[in-house]
Amino acid sequence: MTSGGTNMTTPTVGARRTWRQALRRDWQLYSLAVLPLLFFLVFRYLPMIGNVIAFRRFEPGGSIFGEEWVGLRYVEMFLGDPTFWQVFRNTLWIGALTLVFCFSIPIVLALLLNEVRTRALKRFVQSVSYLPHFLSIVIVAGITLQMLSTDGPVNHLLGWFGHEPIRFIQEPEWFRTIYVGSEIWQTAGWGTILYLAALTTIDDDLYEAARIDGANRWQQIWHVTLPGIRPTMITLLILNIGTFLAVGFEKILLLYNPLTYPTADVISTYLYRTGVESNSFSYAAAIGLFEAVIGLVLIITANQLSRRTVGTSLW
Repeated sequence: MTSGGTNMTTPTVGARRTWRQALRRDWQLYSLAVLPLLFFLVFRYLPMIGNVIAFRRFEPGGSIFGEEWVGLRYVEMFLGDPTFWQVFRNTLWIGALTLVFCFSIPIVLALLLNEVRTRALKRFVQSVSYLPHFLSIVIVAGITLQMLSTDGPVNHLLGWFGHEPIRFIQEPEWFRTIYVGSEIWQTAGWGTILYLAALTTIDDDLYEAARIDGANRWQQIWHVTLPGIRPTMITLLILNIGTFLAVGFEKILLLYNPLTYPTADVISTYLYRTGVESNSFSYAAAIGLFEAVIGLVLIITANQLSRRTVGTSLW
């Protein structure tokens, strides 16, 4: 009995001592995780409590958890609102275009740079391509507006060819092209760095074996390079799908105007106008919760499909 009791309790005591010893030995490393954990706790998890006002009537100056329970009233309101569905379609369009171009172009650029043998040229292209990533969104939006204004450089260039000035900023049909183009310019270089880092992990013996088998450069890229960076591609794709509906609020808010609302207004900017400017906080919370649920479903679905089809997943 005594030996049996000792055998049952010894692993727990040993595990506790091991955990305490590890914490005492590596407390400097564990302390580095304190601030990130506090950040996510304060700015990511605690605000989730506020989702309760999506089902309660909230009035500014009243209780932070709303005045009375209204159930799915606000959900029914936005589901029956034609303006919301127009905004939802705009979000899908801009999100899909951003996903397609901002995900694929860094891969192509990384493959092209990987083939460059002149080191100085390769470093120059890398530096020029990822420099916009370090610019503020306000600066990027300002540059975009100045370049595409009626009397801006782009219209001056069109004038040299006898073309009439185009009102890029005021025409709704141009907004999606402007937004996606600015996103590509700002993010493509930074994404390229991640793929170039993944390319360095591919064994050179694989390329040698492919050359011995008679594979040309395109065949080596298809059968060696792309499979080698596939885990990185899948991870970034799943993360991008998770933020599919959360397209850039700040940049769209800086670039759009009432004339471009038909194609530029997305869920995040619609939430800002209805929640902050119109004080409809409960209505905005219901829409935001709807967006978050769709994003969660998308990222879980993409992760499961990736695991079953290619054997690589985020978790």
